[in-house]
Amino acid sequence: MSDFTITHNRGFAEYRLMRPESRNSLTFEMYQAIEDLCKSPGDAGVIVLTAEGDKAFASGTDISKFKDFQSAQDAINYEAMIGRVIDAVQTSSVPVIASLHGVVAGGGAAIAAAADVRLATPDTRFGMPIARTLGNCLSVANLNRFVHLLGESRTRYLMLTAEFLEIDSLITSGFVSEILESASLCDQRARDLAIHMTKLAPLTISATRDGLSRLAMRSIPADIDLIRRCYLSDDFFEGINAFFAKRKANWSGQ
Repeated sequence: MSDFTITHNRGFAEYRLMRPESRNSLTFEMYQAIEDLCKSPGDAGVIVLTAEGDKAFASGTDISKFKDFQSAQDAINYEAMIGRVIDAVQTSSVPVIASLHGVVAGGGAAIAAAADVRLATPDTRFGMPIARTLGNCLSVANLNRFVHLLGESRTRYLMLTAEFLEIDSLITSGFVSEILESASLCDQRARDLAIHMTKLAPLTISATRDGLSRLAMRSIPADIDLIRRCYLSDDFFEGINAFFAKRKANWSGQ
């Protein structure tokens, strides 16, 4: 059985981790496939990340992959690879929805944090227990992402105690948007939400995602190009016409 599957259906692409026996620990090939899909989603308007099994969305990198590390360059290359994957998720040309359940840790936590929308189940536990496991560290970019999403205090607790944040903290911080009762219901809600999002104005979606990414840089950058992208587009005028005609807009992405 493959370590992952990628399916295209009804306008979205679903990447599914398929290693439940190892709590969906990620191989380098699995990371690469996520990066490739996010960089080239084809005709998919949304990407959905899901995982097989009841115990974990993803428990982090398959630790056996570290056995061959022999030099600092091996670590540098690994962090560079992880950085490319996370950046690909965050900067994907289409929105990314993560359907979370059980353990969400290590590289799986970083991927989830880079997604646009996170759904979860009551048993979802989010952590980066590297101070208790590998003794490695997060890139500053990933630390910044966690601080932006969880707050500095929670990030400090998460990293310095190697404990997991339970679902209540994830809800309170706004890290997750919806709670579903089971992993299967969470996956189905993610798929339904993906189909819904493919019917919305693509330029509004892209401008919003890009604008939020800029705000995450902790500065207030220019947004004239985003305003022009939407307000001078054919879709903007199509939306106005459709509103007054009381019909659904026919978005073109132009």
